[in-house]
Amino acid sequence: MTKQISVIGLGYIGLPTAVILANQGYIVYGMDTDVSKIRAIQRAEITTTEPELANALKSAVQSGRFFASVDVKKADIFLIAVPTPLKADLTADLSYLQQAIQQIAPQLQKGNLVVIESTVPVGTTEQVAQWLQHLRPDLSFPLFSQNTADVQIAYCPERVLPSKMMQELVQNDRVIGGLTPACTQSAVDFYQDVVQGKCLATNAKTAEMCKLTENSFRDVNIAFANELSLICDQQGIDVWELINLANHHPRVDILQPSVGVGGHCIAVDPYFICSQSPEQAKLIRTAREVNNHKPVWVVEKIKVAVADLMMAKNYRPDEIKIACLGLSFKADVDDLRESPALAITQNLAQWHQGEIWAVEPHIQTLPVILADQVKLTDFSTALQRADIIVHLVKHSCFATIKPDSTQVYLDFCGATV
Repeated sequence: MTKQISVIGLGYIGLPTAVILANQGYIVYGMDTDVSKIRAIQRAEITTTEPELANALKSAVQSGRFFASVDVKKADIFLIAVPTPLKADLTADLSYLQQAIQQIAPQLQKGNLVVIESTVPVGTTEQVAQWLQHLRPDLSFPLFSQNTADVQIAYCPERVLPSKMMQELVQNDRVIGGLTPACTQSAVDFYQDVVQGKCLATNAKTAEMCKLTENSFRDVNIAFANELSLICDQQGIDVWELINLANHHPRVDILQPSVGVGGHCIAVDPYFICSQSPEQAKLIRTAREVNNHKPVWVVEKIKVAVADLMMAKNYRPDEIKIACLGLSFKADVDDLRESPALAITQNLAQWHQGEIWAVEPHIQTLPVILADQVKLTDFSTALQRADIIVHLVKHSCFATIKPDSTQVYLDFCGATV
């Protein structure tokens, strides 16, 4: 019998996951609370530029195996892929996850498997079992009945790169941790039929910590490169040349500096560790501080450039036109979540009296926070008219940049390296 899978949350991870499963032959019920998103999915339409997703969605919908709804349907397996953003106090906001648990609880039956793919603090999977036991006292859950549980619960984080999701969701290894050995095995059995990568079995807490560790590792290494860029700027050293030379050492591999760290993972997940282990996570917390400071430093460098240009050409502030190249959190994607480039552009718009143009070829409209202060324009127009060109994101379509000798060009992403 074809297994039925309910995917809760049809965002950046949930939708590609649901589509892949449907195209592999499963009956998939996708659920999201956003009515407009559900209607678009039912028409096989998407608003992201994730390669291959549009065609895969059309195939899934046309196959008759993928159904999108605002309601949770009964299924054999429930995959939860809802957001877990930060609260103001830099702890995890689990309200979306708790809402998802409340929605699936009435649909659970004996023999079901519940898998959390959302990034969560350590111990959250145990909390989910407690929530479910409270909501469904007629069923038994792990922690309370161990291997005899009616419903198995496991944690399996996604580990994919935007712009390569459709490949990596299938090809990457998966870390799978259940609340009991039986839970782990149940989840491993499912994922082994879905992915081509290895299914690495562990327990739930270790799997939760593994996801946080991977992103914190990246954050710390990026922070080293970003801090190095500040030091080199102070000492008059070309940081890009320096890193290139240092990386010729056989055991050195320094990352490239940037305008900061963004996205839904690296800029968020380390805080989950810091909030739970504040005394121990000193390096992880410091890395967050370094990366959070980088956009502030970038804005200050731009302000200096504006002041210098005013002095050199006797311009008024409102006469100086600034073009910001890139708004997304990384190169060649349309994802603006936690984007330092977006924050920098917003900061400039609030401060600068002259025109500011944003050049982001991967979006059609500006986010609300920029709409009244910044104009979205094309690359060619910005190059022709800007007095100051601020290169924030290393999009491949900007590789041909050749600023005029009269323009101030600020490269913050190593675009000319």
